[in-house]
Amino acid sequence: MKLDKPVAGGPCWAEVGAPDLAAAQRFYSTVFGWRTETDSREEMGGYTIASLDGLPVAGLVPLGDEPQPVVWYVTFAVSDVDATVETLRAAGGSVVFEPGDVPGMGRFASVTDPQGAAFHLWQAAGFEGAGLLNAPGSLGWVELMTRAPERAVDFYPAVFGWSVDASEHYTQWGLDGADFGGMVTMDDKFPPEVPPHWLPYFAVADVDAASATAAGAGGTVLMEPTSVPDGPRIAVLRDPHGAMFGVYPAGYER
Repeated sequence: MKLDKPVAGGPCWAEVGAPDLAAAQRFYSTVFGWRTETDSREEMGGYTIASLDGLPVAGLVPLGDEPQPVVWYVTFAVSDVDATVETLRAAGGSVVFEPGDVPGMGRFASVTDPQGAAFHLWQAAGFEGAGLLNAPGSLGWVELMTRAPERAVDFYPAVFGWSVDASEHYTQWGLDGADFGGMVTMDDKFPPEVPPHWLPYFAVADVDAASATAAGAGGTVLMEPTSVPDGPRIAVLRDPHGAMFGVYPAGYER
């Protein structure tokens, strides 16, 4: 990722649903060295912020008794949530949760692209999002998994103004020459029940060591550490509750 701080249109945060908050805190603290602090305000519902060296890097959301997806959500920064929601609707996206205020922090909406890939929008008003990007233990890359890449190439630039750098093998998203993410076409290797989604990659000092640590802490290695041709070494992991995420070399810039 070439971004070192949140900017409008770029990824600014990632958060995971946790059926067992204490277990999730233990797992991610083991894998990434996070320190976690739960917001004591009743209206925040136990929302927990993970940090490194005093800087926020990710969120953990306690899930209630009702069945809810245990997934990582990627959040994109915008200057005006309400205006972005209208642009998104016009481009074929859908709104899951209408824009609303988070007291003392900002304004939020939960949305999907035309294929159903979910993500969040964030308008900062006191809380900018991640204080670190592409450093060990922080968000390092975001990747869209979709069955309709041609539709995504129309949709996301219309909503966020992203640039598209497409090669024969991979498509990258960027802002003002700074690439921060990419896109993978979901072919028949993906089970049909797996929906389109955004996958966050967290930067680590050593992909192989991080994968082994995650497995030892109760996680699962879904894709063994692999060196991408002309690219980084990556792995895809799953936490003990089922949320998927990737790991990626810290400081790497595609």
